[in-house]
Amino acid sequence: MDERELIAGCIRKDNAARRYLYEFYARPMLGVCYRYTDNRQVSEDLLHDGFIRVFESIGAFEYRGKGSLKAWISKIFVNVSLEYLRANAQKPTAPLEEWTSSEAFREEELETVPTDVLMRFITELPTGYRTVFNLYVFEEMPHREIARLLHINEASSRSQLARAKSLLAKKIGEYINSGDGE
Repeated sequence: MDERELIAGCIRKDNAARRYLYEFYARPMLGVCYRYTDNRQVSEDLLHDGFIRVFESIGAFEYRGKGSLKAWISKIFVNVSLEYLRANAQKPTAPLEEWTSSEAFREEELETVPTDVLMRFITELPTGYRTVFNLYVFEEMPHREIARLLHINEASSRSQLARAKSLLAKKIGEYINSGDGE
């Protein structure tokens, strides 16, 4: 089933098409939710909420070529995750001394850090930093858009990104220096 057939089936409320869409996108969208919430149970709840929103609004989707469906669905899940964070008023909680780490690594050192370890470090960031980092790095949003989405000013977005990078650098440095990266 190609994307256009899948979309048409979902618009017709065809359960087979809906199931296929869910099964195909559930795992990556759970990952999106987890990147923002760092909580498996909450992420699973948001996955459910996100797919309800996808199925309710699939008729408004405009096909723009291969990959546009995934991009549209991802945006819905980012928004569902951000709404959850806003509703639960989760704020950054890192102490000031953690903000000042400024590590520089050689590329070959960074390559010793497995992707799953890097993703764990990202999920361990304080909520505000993690949210800005995810939007900037993974969603490739500019600070102006991040600020609008999170109801903060652009300077706060830039500051939180810098602090997120600093904390990540500290964690990566500790990992490399511990010998785990060899």
